[in-house]
Amino acid sequence: MIRINKLTKLYSNKRGIKNISFEIETGDILGLLGPNGSGETTIMKTMLSLIREDSGTVEVDGMDIHENFEKIMARTGALIEAPAIYKDLTAYQNMYLAAKTPEERQDIDRMLKVVHLEKYASDKAGKFSLGMKQRLGLAKALLGRPDIILLDEPVNGLDIEGVVEIRDIIREMNEKYGTTFVISSHIASEIEKVCNKAAVIYDGDLIAFDAMERILSLYPSLEEYFLDRVHERRGSSI
Repeated sequence: MIRINKLTKLYSNKRGIKNISFEIETGDILGLLGPNGSGETTIMKTMLSLIREDSGTVEVDGMDIHENFEKIMARTGALIEAPAIYKDLTAYQNMYLAAKTPEERQDIDRMLKVVHLEKYASDKAGKFSLGMKQRLGLAKALLGRPDIILLDEPVNGLDIEGVVEIRDIIREMNEKYGTTFVISSHIASEIEKVCNKAAVIYDGDLIAFDAMERILSLYPSLEEYFLDRVHERRGSSI
């Protein structure tokens, strides 16, 4: 479904991503795992055409992201970095502005219920806690049940119960609708619990990409796999 080919984006400080290539199949839940600043968010922003790559391509079902931007974005939901929320508007009003079609507007109440914000639909988002804002951002990303959803640190600011609920939402949408997810995190245990594939990003490079089933057949945990790959990378660069 999604093909990333030799994707490179370097900033003025020389940080960014370098020659990243991988493929995501329909129905995959891919976890991008790496230390803060390794390039996961840059990959996602490039996939959404929020920033322009220096070189390489992003394709969805064989379509280039730039040549078919509107068509691809109509099928895509995203929560990147901090949720894009209007503080002076209510949760419902924020959702209404995010809705692209009449069908999506009719789905607002259901999505607020999915993320357990139905009781706060008429409350201004500026009064929300960090976790509640994260839930609202997730509800916006899920609106309309897009084919592809990109989530950048989706459990940021959530308590344990909230983390489990978000994990369950991702699994339910994937199992019920075949939704394809790309999720970034620097917490290996979260990626391990929800994703069927993992990509390890380190210092802007893709240093490992594998199925979770295979990883856990070789290592006791994704964390051990990550550390092994990072130590191997550091050793090769000495």
